[in-house]
Amino acid sequence: MPNDQSAPRQGAYPPLSPAAQALAARCESRVNELARHMARETFEELPGYADLPADVKDVEIAATVRSGLRLFLRRVRDTQGRAGDFSLFRERAAQRADEGMPLHTLLRTHSAGAYVLWQALRAEATEGEEGALIELVDFLLRGHEAIIGAVAETYLDEQAALFAERREHHRSLVRGLLDGSLPPLRAFEELGLEGPTLVVHLQVPPKEVPTAPDVADRRRARRVQTVLDRSFGSGAVSLLGVDGGQVITALRADDPDGTRTGEELATRLRQVCGDTVRLAAVTAATAGDVPAAARTAADIVRVARACGRPPGPHRMDDVLLEYHLSRRNESSDRIAALLDPVGDRPELIETLRTHLEHRHDRRSTARHLGLHPNTVDNRLTRITELTGLDIASARGNALALAALLLRGNADGRPAGA
Repeated sequence: MPNDQSAPRQGAYPPLSPAAQALAARCESRVNELARHMARETFEELPGYADLPADVKDVEIAATVRSGLRLFLRRVRDTQGRAGDFSLFRERAAQRADEGMPLHTLLRTHSAGAYVLWQALRAEATEGEEGALIELVDFLLRGHEAIIGAVAETYLDEQAALFAERREHHRSLVRGLLDGSLPPLRAFEELGLEGPTLVVHLQVPPKEVPTAPDVADRRRARRVQTVLDRSFGSGAVSLLGVDGGQVITALRADDPDGTRTGEELATRLRQVCGDTVRLAAVTAATAGDVPAAARTAADIVRVARACGRPPGPHRMDDVLLEYHLSRRNESSDRIAALLDPVGDRPELIETLRTHLEHRHDRRSTARHLGLHPNTVDNRLTRITELTGLDIASARGNALALAALLLRGNADGRPAGA
């Protein structure tokens, strides 16, 4: 490998013959000419290069070419020493990434430059210098390989850093829009949103997988993002974590309440994330309505889960009574406290939730929980004994449901206002 200060010096080249060094030395007077030729003629044939500003071609790129030519000639004279490193190539690669030049165009400039240098060496060679020319070509190609590696590595590192920076800025805009810390119209403009929108709250609980949790989280997040990209293209913005989040997208003219959009998205997400996906979609007429729509969508999902509804797309109409009962007021704490006597008995809480969801059908409840119907009866009796709630009565049923909702969802988090 050529002598790059950023890499070990193993694999240094054998010394070049005096004849090869003499042949290369005859090209030193042509460095400026070759640099101008590459920057203004050779590279013009590459896709996108002609669109670059003239000063970039005549100053930055020409200077980089001159530096590369001189570096090659210095290394020809001293193959074992430190004739220079690739720092300028790396610096320029980072600049080109920042400016948006495609990587393939950047790498082709280096390859085209190496070819022009080979042509110059061949033109300088005279009869009897064939061996020297072969030495120099071998030296040139090995050096070119190292330069290409350094340039590609730096470009990709810079591109990754820029992507992370843009993604975080994007997330901060969405976060500011949702929590109200940014003026809605400004956030809409910067995010490229306009008109009525649909705000979707996603909940994608992790599955038990043999891989490490962080690996599984990344895979699930990539799968969810892929589904969103295919469903909404570039017309949606999102704020996602490992277990879901919010998506804001344009409201479809053929789906004014977002019901079809939610059902289609849930179907696609189930195909890649399993049957535990929950979501709710709420419309927002203006940018200022988005925060409230996001809170409502999150509450619909929370309520649907808390009262034992199966995963899938949820609508307000599906949980209308439960949603109303989950709203907090002066009586909320006292109603929630009715279940305190069984608060440390998760099996009783889950049995109550499932029994209410299955409309007091003990056999259906037993099948869902994998229990014997008599076990369900025993648990329900125990709940009544400990709490005093007669869940067989209309009043007891309503109080039990309200208490479940006000105590929070299946994870025990408190219900929102």
